[in-house]
Amino acid sequence: MKSAPSLTLGLASSAILALTLSACGGGDGGGGGGFVPVAVAPPQTSTPADPAPAGQTPSTPDDPVAEAPDDSFDTYYNVCRGTDPKCYNDWGAFASTPDRVLIYSRTAGPRHANLGTPMGTGLNPTMNPDNVMQAGLVRMLKDAGITADWTEDVSVLGSRINNYKAVIFASSNRDTLWNGAVTTSQDAARTALRNYMRRGGGFVGLHNAFGAEYNWPYYEGLLGNANFYNHGPNRAGDVEIVADDPSTADLPKRFTFQDEWYNLAPFPTKVKFIAKVDTSTLKPLTSAPHPGHADFHPVAWCQYYDGGRAWLTTLGHNDHSFTANSTGPGADVFQKLVVQGVKSAMGLTPFCTTP
Repeated sequence: MKSAPSLTLGLASSAILALTLSACGGGDGGGGGGFVPVAVAPPQTSTPADPAPAGQTPSTPDDPVAEAPDDSFDTYYNVCRGTDPKCYNDWGAFASTPDRVLIYSRTAGPRHANLGTPMGTGLNPTMNPDNVMQAGLVRMLKDAGITADWTEDVSVLGSRINNYKAVIFASSNRDTLWNGAVTTSQDAARTALRNYMRRGGGFVGLHNAFGAEYNWPYYEGLLGNANFYNHGPNRAGDVEIVADDPSTADLPKRFTFQDEWYNLAPFPTKVKFIAKVDTSTLKPLTSAPHPGHADFHPVAWCQYYDGGRAWLTTLGHNDHSFTANSTGPGADVFQKLVVQGVKSAMGLTPFCTTP
């Protein structure tokens, strides 16, 4: 009969289970070897959540807010730069420094007429009557309560730059930081400028400072990823202030000015644009081969750079832009813009503010 083996197998399985439970301390608690039924728990089922009340949308967890990508570190120039104050090294390195700046106007190439005759070596050499730009800056800053020293000696810049809250490159051009008069450490002034920025220094670049250090990428970045390419005729145009900034405080939103209106290559990026020229007022727009910047032609901007502050303008070609009581178009407004830009780079007023 086929049922006998099944019965025998069932009895054997029960006996084995009983012995196992007895050995493990199971059973009726008296150590007997009787069979103990094993209860099997019913399968668990999930309980559906209570439905949302009628007319209400079921709530869902908030999606995490995606953080905006941090693009403040420029991998090309290997620095933190832009308008975010986190790129400034607030180390207090200039906390006890007097309100003093250094004007640096050494030229290693074509020299602008308003710079005049090259000066002698050392700090504060005797100015020549035709050093119009340098003398004008000294006067303008003195009127604002700021002491200005001046030099065209690259060794002075390299050794004394940390004594100033800002350094002003006044149309200093070409390899202005290279010292060919020595046989070692010919780039010492470059190193000094870089370390000066990293300790929180202020840099102001005026006019042909955009024609300097073409072969040193760090300096191009200091200018805002920009360089002078060429310019059209020295002609009048209307400057427009395009951003509220401490350097533009109390300035008219539009004023006529005369300059060369530099074309730029590359074009500045990651900066705060402060002023532009209305290109519809430029006759002609540009000079070949550069097509000009018809859509947006900036003439002043600012940025934090590698721990320091940089305030920059391509303007400043003419004598009358720096002389006292000038009748040149827009000279008084330009001079106020420069002084306020210097003060912000020094940290005397807020710098390169954002809304």
